[in-house]
This record gives sequence, C-alpha cells and structure tokens, in this order.
Amino acid sequence: MALAVVIFLLVIGSVVFHFASPWWFTNIAADWGTIDLTIYITFWVTGAVFVLVNLFMAYCVWKFRQKEGHKAVYEPENVKLEMGLSIFTTIGVIAMLAPGLFVWAQFVNVPEGAAEYEVLAQQWQWQFRYPGADGLLGAADTGFVSESNPFGINPADPDGQDDVVVNDPEMHLPLNQPVKALLRSNDVLHNYTVAQFRVKMDLVPGLTSYIWFDPTEAGTYDILCEELCGIGHFVMRGSVVVEPLAEFDAWLAAQPTFAETQSMAAPNVAAGQAQYALCATCHGTQGEGIQTMNGPKLAGQAAWYTERQLKYFKEGVRGGDGDTNGQAMAPMAQVLADDAAIRNMAAYIATLPDTPAQTTVSGDVDNGQHIYDRNCAACHLDNGDGTWYTDAPRLAGMSDWYFVTQISNFRAGIRGLHRSDDYGEQMVQMATAMADLEEIEDVAAYINTLR
Repeated sequence: MALAVVIFLLVIGSVVFHFASPWWFTNIAADWGTIDLTIYITFWVTGAVFVLVNLFMAYCVWKFRQKEGHKAVYEPENVKLEMGLSIFTTIGVIAMLAPGLFVWAQFVNVPEGAAEYEVLAQQWQWQFRYPGADGLLGAADTGFVSESNPFGINPADPDGQDDVVVNDPEMHLPLNQPVKALLRSNDVLHNYTVAQFRVKMDLVPGLTSYIWFDPTEAGTYDILCEELCGIGHFVMRGSVVVEPLAEFDAWLAAQPTFAETQSMAAPNVAAGQAQYALCATCHGTQGEGIQTMNGPKLAGQAAWYTERQLKYFKEGVRGGDGDTNGQAMAPMAQVLADDAAIRNMAAYIATLPDTPAQTTVSGDVDNGQHIYDRNCAACHLDNGDGTWYTDAPRLAGMSDWYFVTQISNFRAGIRGLHRSDDYGEQMVQMATAMADLEEIEDVAAYINTLR
C-alpha cells in the first residue's frame, strides 16, 4: 500500500515540477517554431505515457496486493490486451516521429535567396567568413592554414580574394533575411548552436555541413559548442549580433578582405624601437622586465599576443577596476597613435634577445606539473611555448611573478570579464583549476622548469 502511494506522489510531483520548473526554452529568435512544436508533442506523448503507466502500476500494486487466502492467476497470453497495447504504442510513436520528418524535410531544403556565410571552428574559438562583392566564397582547406591565413583560404583561388574574414568570435547577421551557414572545422568535432535559433549542426573535420534559419528578433545571442571538443569545450563561446540590414552592411564593410590581410605592409621595426624608449623604464631596455616597476618580461613573447594586449590596454579592455598595475599601463598604450604603431612596437619587441626571466617563485613542482598537464598544456603546449592556433601566449621563460598576479586576477574577475575580451573568459574559467595562491605558485614553479 505504501509503495502505491509513493508511486502516485512521484507522478504528481513530476507533473508539478515540469510545469513549475524555471528551466524552459529560451525565447525563440528565428523562424523555427516547428522545432518547438515537435518537442512539445514529444513532451505530451511521453508525459502521457509516463503518467498512465505509473498510475496503472500504482493501481496494480494496490489492487493486487497480497491478501490472506488470495492466489495469483497466471495468464500467459491476452490477445486483446496485446493488440490494444500495440495499437496504442504505434500511434504514440507515429505522433512523435511524423512531425519531425516534416521538419527535417524543411531543414535540409534551403530557401532560394538565402545569404551564405561560413562558420569556422577550432579549439577553442569561432571565426567567420562572408562572400565579397562576387557573392562567392573561395575554396579553403586545412592545408593552407597558417598564422596569417587561419581560414585556410586557397591563395590561388580568385573567388577567395574578396572574401570578408572575421578573425573574432563575434559574428553579425541581418534581421529577417534567411541565411545558410556553411560549417567547417579545422581540427576536431565541434557543434554550432545558438539556443534562440533552435537549429544546430555538427562541424566535422574534412566535411562542410550546413544549417539555415531566418533571424526574426534583433539582439545579441551566445554561440555554444555542444560537442565535447576538448578540455576547453565549455568555454568555447562566441556571439551573434542580429541587426537591421543597414547596420549589418556597415559592419561588414568595416571588416577586412582576405586579400587585405595578405597584403598588409610589414611593420616598421625601427619606428617601434623609437617608441619603445618610453617602455624601457618599466620593462627594461632589452624587454627583460623589472619587477620593482611591476613591468613583466616582454622579450620572447609572440608579436601577435603583444599586439593584442596593447590594443586591449588602449581600448580599456584591460586596466579596469581592481587592476592597479593595468591602470598604470593603460595611459602608456595611448601613446601608440594607431594600429600601425602598435604593430611596429610589437614587431620590435619580438626582436629583443630572449633571456629567461629570473625565477622569484617557488612551490611544489610535482603538483604544479599535475595541474599544468591536466589544464594548461592543451592551449599553452607541453613546453609552455604557447601558440597562435589556440591564442595562447608563451609562458616558459617569462616572469613567474607576473604569471601569479595575472592568474590571481583571472580568478578574482579583475581580468577577463570585459565584454570585448574575446579570450579572457576562457582563462577566468581555467584559472579555477588552481584552488588558491599556493597552487598558482606550484604551477609557476613548474613552468620555471620548462626553460
């Protein structure tokens, strides 16, 4: 009797929780209400089966409970019951699957006139490509991928020269215009998901998959990877901005073409050297770093990373509330008049002799190695050299005290949470792998052995 009551209360509680639960669909922002309909139908069919089966089971537990002098009757076959259950099950399965078949037929047939763009995924970031004036996307292949050509566009294909490349995890789409997303992966299996658009699709290495949708609500939405693509899977985030056509066109016109990225003038190292004189006070004449001035070592760091951080300081992405040292650096970055000046500075710093910084931090090297190998090596590599491919700076041979300070800042949310820090949020999450200052110092001590 008690078991029957428990089953009955479980059914009632499940139904109440379903309707009272705060975890429900996000507001839809694309013309895919049919997908929501199929899910609702599935909920109703499976929900009805859950309720009926469990209530029937509770009834049977109560009705046929053990009684004095009562003997169970064995009935090996009941044709009427079996026929009824088969028909009931068939109707339920058809009710769940048939709507999905109609939606799938719509899903694989892209409407005429849909604008095309490309989504490129790689650990652990998103990039985007739009056709240029010719309306065609050039051929691309992972064999052409390099630091200067992360999309792997074939430089010999004339159709690719005017392709608009967005080497940034924020993409834009025009409002109320159907679009077809061509999906490519540079490395492992990923998944392109925007919850408000409802549709999603895997990005498979060596293949080009696709999805289409019609954005119907202006706004900014998160792009997620819903495949387990590696240790940083959960922070592989991007964003999509849906806006009126005029605003989209203005944004698109401001993005570089592939040809422009390939013909960019070489940086002026001599000009960068002249500008560096101001930096030497804190960072040393050879970029060796001066801890008493809170200036980390710069020599040995890749130019692309130095360039990005100078832009961040200049634009206010770094140096915000709580970042005392960063606030001192922000006005220094303003001295660099434009992007060309920043490139010149970064190029000069890359020419400075790379002498490993003096070690100032000690800790449990074995524990540091365990944490580093499990969490940091995927991006910064086993030898701590870092790589442009994962947007990870060099750690080996750099200032260990600065590493401790910055990981502490990431953990405290002082660094990495600015909306325009496209890669900092990943470090905010990964920094939690170090439980406290002691473990941060353990990792720094291990990195010191990678010299």
